[in-house]
Amino acid sequence: MIREDELSRGPRAAHRLEVGAVGSLSTLAGMRKEWGALLDASDAGPFNAWEWLYPWCRRIATGRRPLVLTARDARGVLVGLMPLSVEYLGVTGVPVRRLSFLGETHVGSDYLDVVARRGHEREVAGVFAHMLHALRDEWDVLDLSDLREGSPTVEVLREAFATQDVRVAERYVCPYETLTPGEPFDAFLKRTGRRDNFLRRRKWLEKQEGYRIERTDLPGELAAPLTDFFRLHSARWAADGGSQGIKGSGVEAFHRDATQFLAEQGRLRMYTMKVGGQAVASVYGILHRDSFVYFQSGYDPAWRNRSVGLVLVGETFRDAIEAGLTEYDFLRGTETYKSDWVSKQRRTVSVRVHSGTWEGRWFSQSESLARRLRNGAKAVMPDTLVEKVRRLRRRRAAVP
Repeated sequence: MIREDELSRGPRAAHRLEVGAVGSLSTLAGMRKEWGALLDASDAGPFNAWEWLYPWCRRIATGRRPLVLTARDARGVLVGLMPLSVEYLGVTGVPVRRLSFLGETHVGSDYLDVVARRGHEREVAGVFAHMLHALRDEWDVLDLSDLREGSPTVEVLREAFATQDVRVAERYVCPYETLTPGEPFDAFLKRTGRRDNFLRRRKWLEKQEGYRIERTDLPGELAAPLTDFFRLHSARWAADGGSQGIKGSGVEAFHRDATQFLAEQGRLRMYTMKVGGQAVASVYGILHRDSFVYFQSGYDPAWRNRSVGLVLVGETFRDAIEAGLTEYDFLRGTETYKSDWVSKQRRTVSVRVHSGTWEGRWFSQSESLARRLRNGAKAVMPDTLVEKVRRLRRRRAAVP
């Protein structure tokens, strides 16, 4: 597998950037400051932050090794990162060396990508692609999931590798809306499909004793709102077999770490609706530049008919507009409640690159066969039975 000293074998002399690699968690831990400065100077998405990926390595991917490619200019300033991990898989007895993005599983990370100084995305991604090509005998499969459609990383990988070795597939639709700073909230509501219902439901809630909405964004005040969030999120999905977004003690530990780190940077927003002193709805949001990123939510099913989730989401829109933000991003998923609030969509894609080894092709063929078998089983199973199988899987996956 790729070692840091092997990077000298690559074609870096042909470029103005010096490529290196970080292969240990302890070294990664010390990169927070310069990683954050680079992210701020880039157009990379929120889940490429050190505050998200470092706890993912610690809490989720304990069986993988980080391999973060770095690009520095002549002064030694960090101008690019490709945050990868190394995973060794055994597919029907065949060992496969797989590279993938940090943050790719369990935590719903959209818009993963190379992090590059604004305006240098293609140059930086190209340097990393050529390096990976030069070291293609050291890995079998490169799996990059959930890049934003149109990312220059996809294009440079196609250029660096033969067309037949690069496969691009659609992943998710991500609904979002552009906000107008200074616009009256009611004017925004008129452009949605939720105005009348939102105002009616909010009016009723405001008459209830102890109704209030708390916003928490300070690192020392997260314990209670996070506990409420986990409880409400779990309750909301219990009837459907459990949440697919947050399941298991490891994922909860990840979010406790990540929210703490994000709050330290002023990038976290936890909203909790309370009635009579009891939390009945919660929204977990992230601030990223001028965007509000809606990550997850939950509510008490006993309050479903009072639309507490609807009202709290509406209040997060109001808060975003009043804060002067210019975008509200619902991330992956085309649930109806999202389309009632927003009108725009973007997509994500996945990229698979074969290095040329037979192990990599065997890995893809095995995956393809397993997928066909699963789809074939679904085709002959009644819809109700398919849904029961899905719920059973979610319940089992939720057991730590």
